[in-house]
Amino acid sequence: MLVYQGIKGDFLLDVLNDRICDKIHNEYKRFFGKSNESQIRSWKNSMEYMNKVLSDAEIPNEAGIAIEYNIPTTSKRVDFIVSGFDQNNKGSVIIIELKQWESCEKEERKDGIVRTYLNRGVHDVTHPSYQAYSYASLIYDFNETVRKELIDLYPCAYLHNYKLKENDDLVNNIYHEYIDVAPVFCSGDVVKLRTFIKKHIKYGDNKELLYSIDNGKIRPSKRLQDTLSSMLKGNKEFKLIDEQKVIFEEALLLDRAYEIDKKKRVLIIEGGPGTGKTVLAINLLVEILNRSKNVAYVTKNSAPREVFYKKLAGDFKKNHAKNLFQGSGSFISTEANVYDALLVDEAHRLNGKSGMFKNKGENQIKEIINSAKLSIFFIDENQRVTMDDIGDQETIEKYAKEFNAEVEHVILESQFRCNGSDGYLAWLDNILEIKETANIDFDFDYDFKVFDDPNELREAIIEKNKINNKSRIVAGYCWDWNK
Repeated sequence: MLVYQGIKGDFLLDVLNDRICDKIHNEYKRFFGKSNESQIRSWKNSMEYMNKVLSDAEIPNEAGIAIEYNIPTTSKRVDFIVSGFDQNNKGSVIIIELKQWESCEKEERKDGIVRTYLNRGVHDVTHPSYQAYSYASLIYDFNETVRKELIDLYPCAYLHNYKLKENDDLVNNIYHEYIDVAPVFCSGDVVKLRTFIKKHIKYGDNKELLYSIDNGKIRPSKRLQDTLSSMLKGNKEFKLIDEQKVIFEEALLLDRAYEIDKKKRVLIIEGGPGTGKTVLAINLLVEILNRSKNVAYVTKNSAPREVFYKKLAGDFKKNHAKNLFQGSGSFISTEANVYDALLVDEAHRLNGKSGMFKNKGENQIKEIINSAKLSIFFIDENQRVTMDDIGDQETIEKYAKEFNAEVEHVILESQFRCNGSDGYLAWLDNILEIKETANIDFDFDYDFKVFDDPNELREAIIEKNKINNKSRIVAGYCWDWNK
């Protein structure tokens, strides 16, 4: 989706005649509903600087210009694009991330992150070069037309208000990996940015490449498929057994069904702790991805996503994987059926509205079902933690009905804990008052102990490990409980 598109000649005239902000603003409102005063000021300021940059006779008048390109399947937007052909008549697209910043501080503990003043406070944000590079990677990895037509993408960042100081944190060596592939231009760098554009664009394309990008088929790249597949290979932790395999095959049938009858579907997979919901979700992610379909793994909490980023580290840069592993609030403005499938792990933790202040969007369940042809929700209603958690079977079915989606409900029962004794687990449910069961008395071949001190528990585990080294301390995703 392109908020503004034209050729360089049109863009220069629109800036000269003070029309550019009105054109951007009107189209932006049409696509996204509203904009604010700070956005309008940013457009006005940045477009004047881009007017300076492009006022060079060697940059062809027929070069394509796009502003606020919404990357499909995401809420991310590329600020400014220049398109054309290089000296060998190969398609070239310049991706420019525009910033109003005047200063920033390095953040050495986090990869690709800086600290700068935004929204009345200092915040951690991605380095502009990282941001531009990651957007180019997203377009390449998910736009089949860009890959097939061998269009080259050249990202960069332009901080036109930023006066670079000696030893400035913005260009600190810790960011060289990203600056090397997405150079950063600052105040006084108009000529340098012109040179960068002219190096890659010799002839105009009359918006031809913009059309290819905006209308390109959304399909994951082979490299993306191969990387995820290799993550599973040889890892016993990802093997499917028993009803996991049965439900896996059922989900794949539902994935194919849309191609036949164009009908939305919702699959609710219910299972307690240790039943392998995440294992099943990741196997489905890889298999549907290998079908060259648009799919994502979704969780409310970032901790599970970070686990997979780390598993992919070394083979795949984090920004490439981010579009595959998304937060539950990522679908507020997503168009209907953009995704072939969304796999929602820990769906019992879904909320109504999104954002830090719970003021964005309408309802996460509704937004997910709207965005996908097939929505798969993995739930355990007993693991809802706060009053904001709304992910239960009844609510999911309610929103599925709004979209006339077919609903199927299945249960994962195999446990990978305590030798899989259903009786023992039923006793735990009863004693912890999760639900009443017939297993009131403890009558199992287990040694069940309660420790007053976690250090004593650890010592007991160490002693057990002297026998066969098969004992472990297990905990969920935890953080300091300070209040």
